Amino acid sequence: MSRPAPSPAGLGEVGFLGLGVMGQPMAVNLARAGIPLVAWNRTPSRCEPARAAGARIAPDPGAVFERCEIILTMLADEQAIDAVLGRNDLARLSGRTVVQMGTVAPDYSLALSAAIQAAGGSYVEAPVSGSRGPAEAGELVAMLAGPATSLDRVRPLLRHCCSATFDCGPVPSALVTKLAVNLFLITMVTGLAESFHFAEEHGVDPALLMRILDAGPMASTVSRAKARKLVEKDFDVQASIANVLENNRLIAEAAHTRGVPAPLLDVCHALYGETLSLGHGALDMAAVVHAFGARAAVATGQRHASAKGSR
Repeated sequence: MSRPAPSPAGLGEVGFLGLGVMGQPMAVNLARAGIPLVAWNRTPSRCEPARAAGARIAPDPGAVFERCEIILTMLADEQAIDAVLGRNDLARLSGRTVVQMGTVAPDYSLALSAAIQAAGGSYVEAPVSGSRGPAEAGELVAMLAGPATSLDRVRPLLRHCCSATFDCGPVPSALVTKLAVNLFLITMVTGLAESFHFAEEHGVDPALLMRILDAGPMASTVSRAKARKLVEKDFDVQASIANVLENNRLIAEAAHTRGVPAPLLDVCHALYGETLSLGHGALDMAAVVHAFGARAAVATGQRHASAKGSR
């Protein structure tokens, strides 16, 4: 890989590890903005849109660490982060700034920050609020935590994939804030799915319900997107059932560790788990409506069985 021209932000080459549902459009937006991006993904084919946008594709994470002082990561989970960074030997991160943008447990993030700092590197939390659509549009919202000097270096990059950034304090305050945001998202979308299931079971036209909600004070970008999915039965993934269930687990663990009651979240956790067990893990989170349908079918069967038994 030949070296590209200096970054418009004066940052040199920038690394990006993890081009999944969220990472791919983020990397594409950075490359289109003229950032000299060096990208890597475990599945190479996921790199092609970033390559087409101007990114250099690295053969392995080590090549990214060798070339880049700032490395953004959008990896699936804690195990993937440990594997890609080489958690057992972080010496190659000396002098590097790792910007961890995925959603992981706050305690894990705090420990990772300490380990990277001990190795001579710097660590920034930058989890984002938004799904694939906002990621493609560059309209994610980033929550930041870490050393002030590192945050100052990272902000010019994030403006190419985020419409707003918020400083949350020291690590892991950004991830705690992200979990609070996700708690609201999960309970809101679950409530919306329950509303549509309730309406359909009573013969209400779901398209009519969508128009009424869109016209009223409860409408939001999320409600409009998810309501349309529920009406059209289009569960093309923006944020998957499996991913939301994992986020739900992280929030529940953080809540229970502090003794914080989260009764709505506990109900959602069960519903997303049921949706996953029905085989819908790869579908969008709006597919949680299938759990309501399954419960309704069970209840109907029990009523019929009870009616037969009483004859």
